[in-house]
Amino acid sequence: MMRISQLAERTGVPATTLRYYEDAGLLPAGRTPAGYRTYGDGAVRRLAFIGTGKHLGLSLAEIRELLPVWEDGTCARVRSDLRPRLAAHLADTDRHAARLHAFAALLRSALDRLDALPERPGPCGDDCATLAEPPPVACALTGDAMAGRAAAWRHAVAGARVERTPAGARLTLPVDRASGVAGLAAAEQECCPFLGFHFHFDGPVLHLDVRAPEAAAPILDTLFPT
Repeated sequence: MMRISQLAERTGVPATTLRYYEDAGLLPAGRTPAGYRTYGDGAVRRLAFIGTGKHLGLSLAEIRELLPVWEDGTCARVRSDLRPRLAAHLADTDRHAARLHAFAALLRSALDRLDALPERPGPCGDDCATLAEPPPVACALTGDAMAGRAAAWRHAVAGARVERTPAGARLTLPVDRASGVAGLAAAEQECCPFLGFHFHFDGPVLHLDVRAPEAAAPILDTLFPT
């Protein structure tokens, strides 16, 4: 058995963090008659799993849900529980990267417009106020490529419940579709950066919220017909 200082030295995790993990239900500890925390060798493996989950972007709540599966479940169950979560985080990361790419392009365009302004002593005119123009609501895919993407979406969400929302649309489908849907969402961000995707896991089902400007309604109708 190890005391908290020994576990901290062995794993490199500060004692304050170990206490926090115990309070958060992630790392149970025994107690000596004097009230000191004690840990078995399994705590080292548990901390390694927690650290891996954090490095992969999982929240502590997600890690807490996965820990019983990791400890008592089969490898196949760990994979089936972990994979859709990682796929969703990858989709979020790809969306964030796409937004940053679009924002960088906007800043470059604004700098070019700013550098092109004339050196004049008078006040700024309308040209100063239009340094940044909103991106057009148009998909970069055309023709067969767009038809192929629409077909891929229809296959991935076949049988899903589709509801129109004030922000766009919500799809409800089995959670085992998450991986395929996340891949399509990431690809969609590259050609239609004005679309936003949010994944919400609810037991056996996945809720996919698609955010889109009003002008993009025809694209939503193509990808997610009701």
